[in-house]
Amino acid sequence: MELLLEQFSGIQQFFSAGGNILWLIAVLSLALWCLIIERFLFFKFNYPQLKQQWLEQWGQRDDKASIHSRRIRSLIISEAKIAMRQSLAIIKMLIRLCPLMGLLGTVNGMIHVFDVMAVTGNGNARAMADGVSQATIPTMAGMVIAIAGLYFSQLIEERVNDETHHLADLLQNH
Repeated sequence: MELLLEQFSGIQQFFSAGGNILWLIAVLSLALWCLIIERFLFFKFNYPQLKQQWLEQWGQRDDKASIHSRRIRSLIISEAKIAMRQSLAIIKMLIRLCPLMGLLGTVNGMIHVFDVMAVTGNGNARAMADGVSQATIPTMAGMVIAIAGLYFSQLIEERVNDETHHLADLLQNH
């Protein structure tokens, strides 16, 4: 219990050192990771059922070579791609937004530093250090979240492409 309280205190100090913008970055991060996890769960649980439905729909067709059939095949592939990419645009937007919020935290922290310098002069290093931490911590947090988010976003994008090609191959041969 004491270890948990100590860790909570460390997190609380981190957020107070990072300023108010760090809370906004945390909310964006939470939204980003919820969407990323949702996409992985979609591929694990929902997509196999949808894929089976699309394959059955295609398998029920007698004619698979006509122009009309090829268009239906294209429609099925497009539906699959839309379903797989459903929240990918929001994920990418959140990834782009995190470093910008970090930059906003930098500007906010530097304004704090300049305010301290205007009020106390150049001699109060401790007060200036608070502003510098408010300037650097949100930047670091925004960049770390964006880099990790980029990695997982790319994994999802590759999975969408792989599954789209695989489905297209199955619909040709099925």
